[in-house]
Amino acid sequence: MKKMILAIVFTIAASSYAQKIITPTSNPIDNFTLVDEKYSLSWYIVQDSIKRKIGEVDTEIQVKRDEINFIVNVKMPQATSPWVDTTIVKTKNFEPIYHSSFNQNRDMVLKYGSKLKGYYLDKKVKEKRVVNENLPASIFDSSSYPQLIRWLAYKDDFSAKIAIFDYNPNAKIGTLYATINSVSTGKMQVNGISVEVWKLNVTDDISDNKVNNTYYISKNSRRILKHVIDMNGRKMVMERETP
Repeated sequence: MKKMILAIVFTIAASSYAQKIITPTSNPIDNFTLVDEKYSLSWYIVQDSIKRKIGEVDTEIQVKRDEINFIVNVKMPQATSPWVDTTIVKTKNFEPIYHSSFNQNRDMVLKYGSKLKGYYLDKKVKEKRVVNENLPASIFDSSSYPQLIRWLAYKDDFSAKIAIFDYNPNAKIGTLYATINSVSTGKMQVNGISVEVWKLNVTDDISDNKVNNTYYISKNSRRILKHVIDMNGRKMVMERETP
């Protein structure tokens, strides 16, 4: 009996410390109303505390009854062709429907269903692959999780893993995870205005958890105000000019 009681205690303790897994079926969206939105983030590289602008990232969000469209236009002076990513998810739970990405290096179109179908064109080697892959159960498209994290219900010391799928013909295909390692409350100045924020530290399996992402999300509007990327001694910052 004593051993049985100890086993139950250890099981309860282990489950209480287990990290939460977020999937579309867990219906993770906080009680916020998603609305149409357009915003721009200035993209900087930081070297020796000196910021140098390298581009602009424009995002348009179109909220429909059953789906949400995220259209991202990356503008870089040295780019030889437009870079446009489009992701479509279900409104109720961010379940993926469609993702496409067109830039100077590759074109990709992915349609989610019972299987993942589409194509991947590598412009460098001029090779086009037909995509016809089995899908893991209940995942988010990897391109949508930076938007998903805006709408989760946070408190200090929150942590969780987000189940994602990232199609890359040269890497592992299957369920990957983006990990929200920590969440804390803070304040930041945006164009002279003090804003209360959630500060998130996030890593993911796409980079083997070697890239640290720090997101600053307004508590009031749930807008991403700043995104800091630290990787292998290099630092980039994307930030909003207005709150």
